[in-house]
Amino acid sequence: MNYSIKKTKYSLLFVLSFIGLATQAQHMITGNFPYLAGQKVLLVGFNGIGVYGIDSTKVPENGIFKLSYADKDRGMGYLSAEDKKAYFVVLANEEIQLKGEVLSFPETIDILSGKENQLFLKYAFEHPKREQALSAWDYLQKMYQTDSLFSVNKKPKKSIQKEKQRIQQEDANFLASLDPKSYISWYLPTRKLVSSVSTIAQYRTEEIPQTLAALRKLDYTDERLYKSGLLKDAIESHYWLLENMGKSLDTVFLEMNVSTDYLLANLAKNEAKLNEITKFLFNLLEKHSLFKASEYLSLKVLTQNSCTLNEDVANQMELYRTMKIGNIAPDIDFEGDVFKNGVSLKNLPRLSELDSPYKVVIFGASWCPTCVEEFSQIPKLYEKWKSKGVEVVFVSLDTDQTTFKSFSSGLPFISACDYKKWNTVAAKDYHVFGTPTLFILDKNQKILLRPTSIKQIDSWVDYSIR
Repeated sequence: MNYSIKKTKYSLLFVLSFIGLATQAQHMITGNFPYLAGQKVLLVGFNGIGVYGIDSTKVPENGIFKLSYADKDRGMGYLSAEDKKAYFVVLANEEIQLKGEVLSFPETIDILSGKENQLFLKYAFEHPKREQALSAWDYLQKMYQTDSLFSVNKKPKKSIQKEKQRIQQEDANFLASLDPKSYISWYLPTRKLVSSVSTIAQYRTEEIPQTLAALRKLDYTDERLYKSGLLKDAIESHYWLLENMGKSLDTVFLEMNVSTDYLLANLAKNEAKLNEITKFLFNLLEKHSLFKASEYLSLKVLTQNSCTLNEDVANQMELYRTMKIGNIAPDIDFEGDVFKNGVSLKNLPRLSELDSPYKVVIFGASWCPTCVEEFSQIPKLYEKWKSKGVEVVFVSLDTDQTTFKSFSSGLPFISACDYKKWNTVAAKDYHVFGTPTLFILDKNQKILLRPTSIKQIDSWVDYSIR
């Protein structure tokens, strides 16, 4: 190989290496925190609902440490030390220098460099004060409008309105002054929207329609939202506002369905985000006993055909379509080992052949902490339930025979296990995706209730069976 060719080759390799480094650019956070000497400091980023570690280091004796992040990490993040308290930072295209005492006391920290972080800190300090002032003026405004002692005075009312407008304009001017290419130009207005929900629901109800409209317009496919740490809060705040906007329950469910339509339309072409957000929203609605809304979500997701659901989410959704209240539950053949009071049972009839007006079917396992806690309540309630015509059947998802026998030995009702875990036929027929999963059936296998706890079953027995 002649020299000119070799030179050209190595020059090309150098250029390609430089391009590779540029695409993986590293940004530095430098901290000067003498009080953290000897402690481990973590840099954590956000990714959708969850978080992930970006970098970590042990702070040397002089208190000066460095952490790095890549372009793929850009968004919001936080630093934490041994006390686990978070100090939020903007992971922007800039070098960040911090100096202070401890991360858990932001008032001790100075941002020496990092323009977006400095602007973020300024707004984080000023915006809450403006919100407090607006709340105070709102209180006085209502007093001067409704209290006969003050309502005759026109001048104070005009002054209050003028001051409110000034404060709101000042906040808007700050946000408008931000570089539109910067991350905080998107993040701060979005954070303001999400964090304002509670105040608006309680004190500025006239703003509910426009706040709701803004929440419905959020782009859930926007990577900036996924890197912001706001995704979970945005969904929770949205549905919390619907639940607490002072409307009848029927109206609340209708509005929730409208919001669900907006959300699913937005996610229609993004399979990964559809699965993640749908699963989170479904669990949120279930947790708050908003079953009509979770049923609507399930049916909408199952009938959309633009994305593929993963198996876990599909089972959650199918539970509502197949196993909703009023449907007939599948029959259960008791396979594998079957016990009652620790005694093995043979040739046990199917679930439909049990002679009882009501049946409680419980799917659970010894490895499920909630199951262990819930099951401890049943023995003291079982005789009362039995006297009112309620039989209990436990379908275990355990995989070890000895463990199952030990767990079910003290249970005074039928306990069955085929050691196939999630592949247990009954679990698949009932679309079980978590434990414990509970059903109350009548003598014809009609689903009467999908309770969430043993306590709820006991309340149903007390108030529904006469």
